[in-house]
Formats: sequence, structure tokens, C-alpha cells
Amino acid sequence: MTRVTLLPGDGIGPEVIAAAVRVLDATGAGLVWETAEAGMAAFEAQGDPLPEATLAAIRDTGLALKGPLTTPIGYGFSSANVGIRRQLDLYANLRPVRNIQGIASRYEGVDLVVVRENTEGMYSGIEHSVTPGTAVSLKVVTEKASLRIARFAFDLARREGRKRVTVVHKANIMKLSDGLFLDCARRVAADYPEIAFDEAIIDAMAMHLVMHPERYDLLLTGNLYGDILSDLAAGLVGGLGLTPAGNIGDRIAVFEAVHGTAPDIAGRGIANPSAVIRAGAMLLRHVGQLEAAAAVEAAIEGAIAAGVRTGDLGGDASTEAFTRALLARL
Repeated sequence: MTRVTLLPGDGIGPEVIAAAVRVLDATGAGLVWETAEAGMAAFEAQGDPLPEATLAAIRDTGLALKGPLTTPIGYGFSSANVGIRRQLDLYANLRPVRNIQGIASRYEGVDLVVVRENTEGMYSGIEHSVTPGTAVSLKVVTEKASLRIARFAFDLARREGRKRVTVVHKANIMKLSDGLFLDCARRVAADYPEIAFDEAIIDAMAMHLVMHPERYDLLLTGNLYGDILSDLAAGLVGGLGLTPAGNIGDRIAVFEAVHGTAPDIAGRGIANPSAVIRAGAMLLRHVGQLEAAAAVEAAIEGAIAAGVRTGDLGGDASTEAFTRALLARL
């Protein structure tokens, strides 16, 4: 039995999380769910979007499956998503992106993974107003965090048989901060001579991804660049409704859908649960349940190939109908 903290989240979160629990339970993987709250639901109930009790629950189990959490834009409380990553030292954000059979896209042969440093950079949360009308945000880059994420990326590439790591940076302009990140990646790359290593400036990388995404294997990035490029990459293969992510530290891992809370469709029973179910498959793989993870992925691809699709994928299946299609295949 494997204990997992379950964060239902906001908006469509409870709906897609409920679907994920049913599908993951159907694999017989023996996951034991322990529910906790974060995001808007926690803020309204407790006045805190990330209660200490929730962090303690995740530390206790070492695993979590998380629905999308509301973050107010331009005002209000800080992102609980970022808080979870920073307070639990989940320094690696892992976002796999690949084509799924049956989903029409502009590209074929896309199979890449974005490895994003998750704890510092522009998301360090250090901001202040210098004078009225002037605000400053500090970009923090440290040698320790940069070496750690580079090592994670190359270890992942070696473990999964990936052949090439591309570090993404803007060291031509930010010579100290991005220069340090780039230097750390170069130093780590020297310890993995069997893996090809190259470098790309962030703006050029965005262009190359939309021209020839099939050429890339593993992208190693800082925090902000990884956030942007992973969403761009998701758009190459069908959108955020299909894309999972893992936030991984040395002892704790939190898996999640990449998409937002979609309040406009919350409660209507039409949300696509694929992303959080695939995040559950990542969780299964993380704990060594490889056959169960493969079965979940095969069920999703089989249902989509058979034409069972939610509205965002061009179909008319409800959340319930899509979930039932996966259960039938499991």
C-alpha cells in the first residue's frame, strides 16, 4: 500500500481529481488517498491558501496528486503552487511532451521532456517598489540549485535513454545570472560524455520549437523559461488538457495537471481529466508501478483513438463518459 496526499484543488480540480482516483484505483496499484486542502478552498475556509497542516501531510506521505489551484492575478495571496514547490524543496519540475495517437496536431514525432529549475529564478518572490510607478523583481540564481537541476536532468537522460540535453538561457544579456546557470550545466555535462549537449538562447529556442520540435530531446531550463516553453510544447501536441507534470525533490514528489482551474466550466461535467490522470501515471512510475502506469497511458490513448474525446479535444464526451471509457479498458 502506498499513501498519497490528495489535493482536489479549485474550479474543475475536484471533478478531474475524482476521475483520476477512480482510474488509478482500477489499476489495483494499492494507493491509499489522504485528502488535504490548498488554494482558494483552503483560503476561504482557513484564511491560508497553503496551510501548514497540508504541507505536513505531504511531508508525511512523501507523495501527492494535486488538482489545479487558483492564484489571483495581480493581487491577493501568493501562489500556493509555487509555495508547495519552494517549501518542500521540490527543485525539479518535470514535464514530458509527446504526440498521442488520434490527436491531430501540426507535428509528428514529438517526444521531449522539459526539466525546469523549480525553486528560484524569477519566481523567487522577491519584489519591492523602488518609487511610485517603479517596481523591481529580483532573479535569484545560485550555483547550488543550478548544479542540482543540471545533475537531475542528465541523470534522467541517462536513465531514460535520452541522447541529447539542450540548456536554454539568456546568458548573452544576463551574463551573471544566466551565465552562472549555463556554466553549471556545462560543468555537469562533462560528467556525461555519452549524452550530447548543446545550448540555445531562449528566444531562438522558442522559434526552433515551433519549427522543428522533433529535433529536441530534453530541455534544461531555469524557472521562468521552463514555465513558458513547457506550455508552448504542450500546444504542439494537443494542449494543456493532455499534459502532466511532476515536482520532484530528494524525498518528496508532487504530481499535477499543468492546466488551470477553468472556472468557466467548473461543475458542468465536461472537463478533460486526461492531464491529471496522466500525472497519476507519472506518480505510479515514480513509485515503481511501471505496469500500472503503462496501463493507464494505454487506456487514455485507446479511448482517444476510439473517438471518445472531451470538448477540448474536438469531441462531445463528458468527464464521466471519458472516465468510463478508461475504466472499461483497464
